[in-house]
Amino acid sequence: MSSQAARAHMSIGEVLALLQGEFPDVSISKIRFLEGEGLIEPERSPSGYRKFTYADVERLRYILSEQRDRYLPLRVIKDHLEAADREERPVARPRAVPDDTPEVRLTREELLAAAELDEETLAELEDYGLLAAVARYYDAEALAVARSVGALAAFGLRARHLRAVKAAAEREAGLVEQAVAPFLRRRGPGAIDQADETAREISGLLLELHASLLRSGVRGALGR
Repeated sequence: MSSQAARAHMSIGEVLALLQGEFPDVSISKIRFLEGEGLIEPERSPSGYRKFTYADVERLRYILSEQRDRYLPLRVIKDHLEAADREERPVARPRAVPDDTPEVRLTREELLAAAELDEETLAELEDYGLLAAVARYYDAEALAVARSVGALAAFGLRARHLRAVKAAAEREAGLVEQAVAPFLRRRGPGAIDQADETAREISGLLLELHASLLRSGVRGALGR
């Protein structure tokens, strides 16, 4: 598989990360349930892992929007989807998301403009190790971090307050590394691909767990 084709597919964890901002209650279990009900049909890798495309994500957005905004039962939503499939027309809202996401490679000035940050905040992010340039350029993850921190700044949270978040992420990355180590030691055909798929799956599950624990902690702090 070419690198471009690989980037066109996402694990269930990556899909969850894309959707949770708009649909906080979505979970891996929910996505699997929708698959079991026949509303989505992601591809499968030879080892059985789900491989989602951006079209699958748009289909999920449509399903979740219809449930949330129009309170439609899944049976009705499935009828709409099947009708759209027969007519070969899209059902989700159009979004500017290409099938092959180009690699993000931003200069410092471009990152400041894209994330709407000032130089002082970016320097603070780098000082606390929340992001870093690679060969003087910033990638998609750096842009996502910069945008998130910029949004959190409106609530009085600065980079220095987020060191605990970074530390937690590093510990979770260590758990993923520990789990995939046996695959990497095999060194056989497909071992790296299997390790990558496993890492993505575990990362998605950890994201779901983290979000649930955070929501629970916030409810406790509010006395709910």
